[in-house]
Amino acid sequence: MTGRFVEVPHGMLPAETLDALLQVFVTRQGYDTTDVASDMHDWVRELRRQLERGELLIVHDLQTESTEVMTLTQWQSFGRQLADDEEEGGW
Repeated sequence: MTGRFVEVPHGMLPAETLDALLQVFVTRQGYDTTDVASDMHDWVRELRRQLERGELLIVHDLQTESTEVMTLTQWQSFGRQLADDEEEGGW
């Protein structure tokens, strides 16, 4: 894959930044946050554990200057799509 994307070690991010990224991931993935105050904290805590186990990645796109949290499966699927796009001249 191109050098456009950089994996960001979660330990290098300030806690507030990491929490904000994980909260966006929670809402984007459709997790149940009915009781937002406690459930969001529980989800963020669980996602931090997944980051530590390598089940989630934080990826920064140098071209768009955006940062995303992805599951390993999402990243692999995204990588395959990028490779296809690069072969077709889409990137």
